[in-house]
Amino acid sequence: MSYIRTMLGDITPDQLGFTYSHEHIVCRPGHWLDLGADDLLLDDAEKSQLDVAIFKKAGGNAIVDATAIDYGRDVHAVRAISQNTGIHIIGTAGFNKSFLWDSKRPGSEETYYTWIERTSIEQLTDFVVSEVEIGMEGSGIRAGQVKFGTGYNTISPLEEKTLRAVANAHHKTKAPVHSHTEVGTMALEQIALLKEEGVAISNLSIGHMDRNPDTYYHLKVADEGAYLSFDGIGKIKYAPESTRIQCILDLVKRGYQKQILVSGDTARKSYYKSYGNGLGLGYIIENWVPRFIEEADKNGFNGKDLINDFFINNPRENFTFKK
Repeated sequence: MSYIRTMLGDITPDQLGFTYSHEHIVCRPGHWLDLGADDLLLDDAEKSQLDVAIFKKAGGNAIVDATAIDYGRDVHAVRAISQNTGIHIIGTAGFNKSFLWDSKRPGSEETYYTWIERTSIEQLTDFVVSEVEIGMEGSGIRAGQVKFGTGYNTISPLEEKTLRAVANAHHKTKAPVHSHTEVGTMALEQIALLKEEGVAISNLSIGHMDRNPDTYYHLKVADEGAYLSFDGIGKIKYAPESTRIQCILDLVKRGYQKQILVSGDTARKSYYKSYGNGLGLGYIIENWVPRFIEEADKNGFNGKDLINDFFINNPRENFTFKK
């Protein structure tokens, strides 16, 4: 039987509904905490919950919390938000990227870097598997996807190590795989390594593709069968929405509308309405979706059908454990 694993338990795929595929809800990344980067600390669960409630009121049903252990997640706080709002939330096992690994692991004097360096791939695999099958950080709250990440135009030896561990964990658990790319780079290199590990690329979603707004590159990734996550909606400092929308429509023109995910990657206080009067978790539904539909319709597509794919049909397919 197919299922999607949420923080409150397993659900059937048709229960997921309208989904943001890459967000951060409550997190205190040790790297940013040590540097005093307050904007990057989502450290008030009540405020985070206010934004999740806005998302629900706007018509949202589910959120993927892409916060791995090395990004300072708070699984108990996020599960409570799910319970309090009725929003399905999918948790994340695995790792982010190496430049965050200078911080210490919870309850340890050891940094993530030292831990990953001294630990075998088999042991790291067991750790990720336990977060999916038993619970994240021993909480009993089980993760619904496995994640790895790589740096800007490079994959470090330890990032490759975690990638291979996550690939092994995917084989053991059948959990969907998500990857962090830094500024949208190294996606094809990630795919090549996953293929070495026998991972079917149709089980992979690749984050931050809109940070590299290069249609030629996007088509090469889509050709491999991966889902492309356009998760920088609202971040005009990186690119105007017209650029993101054009990249998405270019993929649709080539028949890849079933491989597109859309979200906001709200990892700063200033992105949240409840913390800093930012755009907030309602923005995509309330503002971006109507604009996308208008632009898609002008280009000869059915905008509403595309939105249903990006936020309902594609997440339902991507986040399902496939036995």
